[in-house]
Amino acid sequence: MKRKIISIDESKCTGCGHCIPDCPEGAIQIIDGKARLISDLFCDGLGACIGTCPESAISIIEREAAPYNENEVMENIVRQGTPVIKAHLEHLASHGQTDLYNQAIEYLKRHKITIPDNLHAGHPSPDHGPHRTCPGSAARSIPRNDPHLNRHRSEKAESELRQWPIQLKLLNPSAPYFDHADLLISADCVPFAYAGFHVSLLHSKILIIFCPKLDSNMEEYVAKLAEIFSRHTIRSITVAQMEVPCCSGVRRIVDQALERSAKQIPISETTITIQGEVLLKPG
Repeated sequence: MKRKIISIDESKCTGCGHCIPDCPEGAIQIIDGKARLISDLFCDGLGACIGTCPESAISIIEREAAPYNENEVMENIVRQGTPVIKAHLEHLASHGQTDLYNQAIEYLKRHKITIPDNLHAGHPSPDHGPHRTCPGSAARSIPRNDPHLNRHRSEKAESELRQWPIQLKLLNPSAPYFDHADLLISADCVPFAYAGFHVSLLHSKILIIFCPKLDSNMEEYVAKLAEIFSRHTIRSITVAQMEVPCCSGVRRIVDQALERSAKQIPISETTITIQGEVLLKPG
């Protein structure tokens, strides 16, 4: 059958092993210094390992592959103990894989294996089970002051946007506004979270935005950024990202593009919290 499954680019893989903990199913092992997919049966194709690969060596492709087998996965999982069982269940739940989650629970019941605390088939707690999400997409409310107390704020704020389009996928690498530009390369959630985006970050800069979690082709983005860096004299780069783990991909993609372009461009980084504050680095 043809289905989604991970693909590992051995030319990029350094064998660091960062992907291993995020694959409790046991589909990946380090063999001969490289991460390798050891069995199609163990890979669910959900890509939990992608975000922790510092070299962007792992991607999701669609190819002929043996069907994922939850029972065989659980045989491997239970040998590793309760923490790994729980991680596997949470992994399925965070991707909305209710059927596989229930199959795993049934396997535990059938073999009289204790279900980890707060995990109950059909009755998950708010923090576990099929409604649990990864940190970057977990639902939360953000308390704010009474808007009536902020009436003194200006009714009109000036935009600092200097070009169009701004989405990396749509940009023309030869556009003249890149000449001698200071670039702001931002995760696309940042302008919504950070009230000072225009004044503090975008002022006098050319903007490039994308999402390292949801956009599909990061290799295309690395190539396009590298072309922009190569074609133009870029004075500086500011990377703006959210504090959630998946957003670290913005800086990683910029660094890869800089390496490919063989350019030396000053780069700084700003991280915004979900509450909309600038995250100050220790020290």
